[in-house]
Amino acid sequence: MALTQPGLIYLAAGFTDPDTLPIEEVRIIVDDVLSDENCGKSALQYGSTKGLPKLRELTAERLQRVDLGLPPGVADADRVVITHGSQQLLYLLIEALCDPGDVVLVEDPTYFVFLGLLEGRGVKTHGVKLTPDGVDLDHFDYVLRRLVSSGEIKRLKLFYIVTYAHNPTGIVWSFVKKAAVLERLLRIEKLAGHPVFLVEDAAYRDLLFENRHENSALKISDSKARVIYVGTYTKPFATGIRVGFGLLPPQLIDPVLNIKANHDFGTSQFIQYVVCRALESGLYERHLGVLHKHYRAKALVMKDAIEKWFPWYIDVWHPTGGLYYWIRLPRHQCTGPRSKLFRTALRQGVLYVPGCYCYARDPWRKVPNHEMRLSFGSASASEIQKGVKRLGEVIKSISSYHTRRQT
Repeated sequence: MALTQPGLIYLAAGFTDPDTLPIEEVRIIVDDVLSDENCGKSALQYGSTKGLPKLRELTAERLQRVDLGLPPGVADADRVVITHGSQQLLYLLIEALCDPGDVVLVEDPTYFVFLGLLEGRGVKTHGVKLTPDGVDLDHFDYVLRRLVSSGEIKRLKLFYIVTYAHNPTGIVWSFVKKAAVLERLLRIEKLAGHPVFLVEDAAYRDLLFENRHENSALKISDSKARVIYVGTYTKPFATGIRVGFGLLPPQLIDPVLNIKANHDFGTSQFIQYVVCRALESGLYERHLGVLHKHYRAKALVMKDAIEKWFPWYIDVWHPTGGLYYWIRLPRHQCTGPRSKLFRTALRQGVLYVPGCYCYARDPWRKVPNHEMRLSFGSASASEIQKGVKRLGEVIKSISSYHTRRQT
């Protein structure tokens, strides 16, 4: 739609702002890599399936030092696997762990691209209600009891959570909630009859607006065997450089690498060298400072526009980082792709993500159809203001329409 409608204001997909891409810095890195003959030959050759050893070491060190506050020895470079973006790692995990008919738990709402991955593999999904600091533990207990009573607990393989600057809601999980979820999963394993993993997707960890050091579930004792940590250098550095990583339990490393070898023989050696040099030189950390300031400012632009143009009765989830606002309308105001609101907004030249896409196809509840995700990532400040104004006017007009119908 963005290609066929040039005037469309795109508040949908989570693209990063092109003005933040480190073009000159990457050019210098590339020149540096290729100016050394031995280094250049290595960068332009095949690498190992597991990833460039130096990049795995730097990734493990950074996890331990900056991201997670881990004790020595937990972030082990031998457990790090480098992938073509974190999305590939998620696919590899599902292929390794899940058969058609298996069960995966997700947040309600969650990252909708992962839901498509699960659906494509024939995996069943159940949602657990999300609160501002993680899932609702009472509802999680209810879901687990229902899995036991239905017999589906035998097919439960993992619980997938997005813990930092959550996509789509922008929340940050508390460490207490992570620990509580992992404790319940470990307890339920006896009934499942096999390991049940906690997949912590930290793709937006480096896009938090402030340095909030909520520890990963990796910090929990005995987490080595059950926590899968997923991260990326893609969104925080350059989205065209597709480099993700995972810190995997030892028993999953060989299965994941065997599947990855069938995919691509290993992540591009050249782009791994680029990321490696960015980490070694300090460029990556400096670039994060630029991004935090930039996206915090754009989030404030969207916040001000929402407060000015949206009706008073909406519920806004304010992001702690990342690229998104999560908006809840009254339940009678549908936001789905076939709704009057969505079609009218599109005619007015503004596009959002209908919230219904962010919910699993869970037979135990209806999919909510009154929410939306707005991205402030790629749109300019003026586009954000214009797009939110148009969208607010559409919401108010639809609300007036419903009021007249009821009258």
